[in-house]
Amino acid sequence: MLYQIHTKQFLPISVKEAWDFLSSPANLQAITPDYMGFQIRSGFREGEKMYAGMIIEYTVRPVLGIPLHWVTEITHVQEPEYFVDEQRFGPYALWHHKHFIRPVEGGVEMEDVVHYKLPLGWLGKLAHMLFVKRQLRQIFDFREKKLTELFGQSLRV
Repeated sequence: MLYQIHTKQFLPISVKEAWDFLSSPANLQAITPDYMGFQIRSGFREGEKMYAGMIIEYTVRPVLGIPLHWVTEITHVQEPEYFVDEQRFGPYALWHHKHFIRPVEGGVEMEDVVHYKLPLGWLGKLAHMLFVKRQLRQIFDFREKKLTELFGQSLRV
C-alpha cells in the first residue's frame, strides 16, 4: 500500500533564507527529533550546494535505538523552488519526498509531499498502523515546531 504525508507551513522569511536552510542536508539534524539518532555519514560537505545526483548516507535509529543505514539521492533540484529526495537504500520499499518553497505575502509557504511504502506486505501494513504513521507525523510536527522556533510564527495552511 502506498501512503502519503502532505504538510504546509508559512514562515515569515525570504525565499533565499528558506532555500538556504531547507536545501542544506547539514540542517536536517536540527529539525529531526533527537530520539531518531539522525547522523549524516557521507555524501555531503559543509557549504556544499545540493545538486541532482547527490547521494547522501545517514544513520537513523527510529525503533528501539537500533541503527538503520539510509541512503537518499537528490533527484531533482530547481533552485529556489523545489527539490526531491528519493531513498536508494533503507527502511522503506519506496520513499519519494518533494520539498516546495513558494513566495507568499509576508514570507514563504513551505510544502512537503511524501509518498512512501513499507516492505514486508501485511507486516508492513501492521507496522504502519501500530507506529510508523504516528512516528512520521511526530517527525513532521517536530519540524514545524523547530522551524517556527528558528524563523518565527508558523501557520498551518
